[in-house]
Amino acid sequence: MIFDTDILIWVQRGNEKAARLIDAEEIRMISVYTYMELLQGAGNKTQHLYVKQFLHDFDFVTLPFTENIGHRAAIYIEEYSLSSGMRAGDAVIAATAVENNCVLSSSNGKHFKSIRDLQLKLFKP
Repeated sequence: MIFDTDILIWVQRGNEKAARLIDAEEIRMISVYTYMELLQGAGNKTQHLYVKQFLHDFDFVTLPFTENIGHRAAIYIEEYSLSSGMRAGDAVIAATAVENNCVLSSSNGKHFKSIRDLQLKLFKP
């Protein structure tokens, strides 16, 4: 399963339900875009280290940005940005899930619900 950035933020805030969701998955993945968002949200080097250690301790695989992911994300922006306000980051995360044939877990259903080929598992905190 690929986890959207919001799921990891819920865990950092102490949400036990989000922690159980992650813990229940044998294979844990994130998009490189999620990795960048987590680092960007850190306020200092200590928080950077915390993010890196958390991802390491829970065996997260960071999936790279590929040409196919970029192409698919661009198509998503073209198709959905005007109608549903899709942003580039969400397009990249969704494209990463679809290109890797994985379920995406997110609490932001409105960001992803219009993508027909995405397998989405909604998380309710």
